[in-house]
Amino acid sequence: MSTPIRVRFAPSPTGFLHLGGIRSALFDYLIARKTGGQFVLRLEDTDRERLVDGAADAISGSLAWLGISPDEGVMPDGLQKGDYGPYVQSERLAIYAEYAEKLVKTGALYPCWCTPERLDGLRRDAQLTKVAFKYDRHCLTDPKSLDEPHVLRFRIPDGRGEISWNDIVRGTVAFNTSDLDDFVAIKSDGFPTYHFAATLDDHLMKITHVLRGDEWLPSTPKHLLLFEAFGFEAPIYAHLPQVLGPDKAKLSKRHGAKPALEYRDAGYLPEAVVNFLASLGWNAGEGSTKEFYTRDELIAAFSLERIQKSPAVFDAERLNWLNGHYIRQMTPEALLERCEGFWPESAHRYPAEYRLDALKLVHERLKFLSELPELTEFFFEAPKPDPIMLTKTLNAPIAARVVGAVRDSLMKSQWTEAALESTLRPLAEKLEMKTGQLFGVIRAAVTGRTAAPGLFETLALLGKDETVKRLDRAINSLT
Repeated sequence: MSTPIRVRFAPSPTGFLHLGGIRSALFDYLIARKTGGQFVLRLEDTDRERLVDGAADAISGSLAWLGISPDEGVMPDGLQKGDYGPYVQSERLAIYAEYAEKLVKTGALYPCWCTPERLDGLRRDAQLTKVAFKYDRHCLTDPKSLDEPHVLRFRIPDGRGEISWNDIVRGTVAFNTSDLDDFVAIKSDGFPTYHFAATLDDHLMKITHVLRGDEWLPSTPKHLLLFEAFGFEAPIYAHLPQVLGPDKAKLSKRHGAKPALEYRDAGYLPEAVVNFLASLGWNAGEGSTKEFYTRDELIAAFSLERIQKSPAVFDAERLNWLNGHYIRQMTPEALLERCEGFWPESAHRYPAEYRLDALKLVHERLKFLSELPELTEFFFEAPKPDPIMLTKTLNAPIAARVVGAVRDSLMKSQWTEAALESTLRPLAEKLEMKTGQLFGVIRAAVTGRTAAPGLFETLALLGKDETVKRLDRAINSLT
C-alpha cells in the first residue's frame, strides 16, 4: 500500500487511555508514516455524562510520551491544527445539526418522543419472548409536537437486505439489515450519538481508512447505511483483534494492564512499550524472528495486511523483559537523561557526574527507572546502621572488631578499585574469615544492604571519607 492515506484516532475522554487503545493509535501512526499520509487525533466527547476531568490531557500526554504524534487534530499543547476542524466533537454541534436536518428532509431521520420507561418496557418484552430488541417505530404513526423533547432516529431502509464490506483484517463481512434497530442519531440534548458523529466526521475530515477494535464490527452496518443516506463514499475498514489477558479474558488491571501514563511513571521506556504494542495483533511475516525494532524499522515493516484476526494476548512479563532489554542497550550517558525525576530526592544534592557513576554500577540490574531509589539511595544518603544485619554471621563484639579492622586497613589503602581489592582480600585470611563473609559485613556496614553493586566499585565511588564515616557508625551501633 503506497498511496498516502488519512487515518484517525478518535478516543472518548471518558477515562484514561489504556495500552489496548493506544495499540490502535500506533497502527494508525505507522500506516500513515509508511504511506506518507496523515494521522489525525479527534476527541469524541459527545457522551457528556461520562466525561472525566483530565482525560483529554492524559490522551494527548500518553501519545506524546510514546512519540505517536498526530499530524493534524488536537495537538499535545491542546491547540488544534488542520483544515478540517474543529477536531473536538462538542465544538461541531452546528455541523451535526445541519446534516441532521438534511436527513430529516429525506426521511432517513425521524423524531421519536418515546420515554425511557416505554423503551424499557419494550426491552423487557423482547427479553421475555427471547428476541432481539428493535424499536417498534411507534412515533412514526403517533407523532407529537417538535417542541416536546425528542430524539432523532435513523430509519433502517425497509427491504434493504444484506449489507457487506471488505474488511482488510476480516475479509468479507455481511449483516442482514433486517436485524438492525432504528438507532438514535441525535439525542434530546442536541448532541449526536457516536454512530452519527463518527460517520459524518470521517467523511468531512476525508478519512480514507478506519482502524478500530473488532468490538465495533456490529456497528459498521449502521455506519455504512449512514454513508449511503448522506450520499458519501465509505472509508475502508480494518477491525483489529481484541487484546486479551493470558487467561483469554477481557484485558484488565489484574493482567498488568493499566493507563498508559502509569507505565511512564513506573519508568518504562517508550521504545519498549511501542515495540510491545506493535506485536499485539501484528507480525512482520512468516519466518520473521526479529524481536526488537527501531521506530523507522517498524514503519518500514508495517502493513495492514499483516494484522492478525485472532485475539492478541497481553503478556506483562514480555513487556517487562523488553523494557529491561532497552535499558541495558542504552549507554549510561543516554540513560542518565531519562532518569530525571526517578532519582531519590537526596541524589539532587550531588553533581550529574556522580549520579552517572552510580547509574553505571546499577545499569545491568535496572529493569524499570522507578527502581532507581531502591538500587541507589545508599550512594546519596548514609544508611542507618542495622545491628541485626551486621550480626547475621557474627556476634556483636566480633562484628565490631571485624569492622574496626576493616576501617584501619582502609585508612592505609589507596582509593582505587584495584587497591581496595588488594587490601581487603588478604584481610579476610588474616581475620580467619571467608571472603564472602567479610565482604557481607562490609557491605552491610557501608550500604545497609545484603545485595548491592560490586563492593570495590561501591567503596571507590563513595570515597574514603564517607566510607570511614559509615564504618564508624556501624562500630558504634555494635558497642
